[in-house]
Amino acid sequence: MQTHHDLPVSGVSAGEIASEGYDLDALLNQHFAGRVVRKDLTKQLKEGANVPVYVLEYLLGMYCASDDDDVVEQGLQNVKRILADNYVRPDEAEKVKSLIRERGSYKIIDKVSVKLNQKKDVYEAQLSNLGIKDALVPSQMVKDNEKLLTGGIWCMITVNYFFEEGQKTSPFSIDDA
Repeated sequence: MQTHHDLPVSGVSAGEIASEGYDLDALLNQHFAGRVVRKDLTKQLKEGANVPVYVLEYLLGMYCASDDDDVVEQGLQNVKRILADNYVRPDEAEKVKSLIRERGSYKIIDKVSVKLNQKKDVYEAQLSNLGIKDALVPSQMVKDNEKLLTGGIWCMITVNYFFEEGQKTSPFSIDDA
């Protein structure tokens, strides 16, 4: 495989790349944009956030995949803000549920698993940290993300709240908007 720099990717060591005047970090960021994660940033954020490492690495890949220090610093601020605003800590679940009720909807980061409630013929989500076990899930979301049915996945989703007197389903529902 050749890059547009005519640098053979396979069989070339980092030392050879450096000796030829290529910047390995720049090449990686150029060819694998959004997928390169600096482990020092993961370690730095992991100490202050109680989220799975792969969630942190996903966010870091999205916002910090650059060899420009200013871009990385701005990306770190974005990741910290996203975690502060959207990650549900289990000890703050009731506060977040109240926020969802008051606003009508709110975007969160949580582990979501789905089951089919055959008595009601609806899919229901369990939101791990939020402590909700019966949020309604659109069928299309389940079709598009089958892993929801096999143990769940960490994701950023919008949780909606709509309560109507006498309703037989949960006032909570989710979507990926």
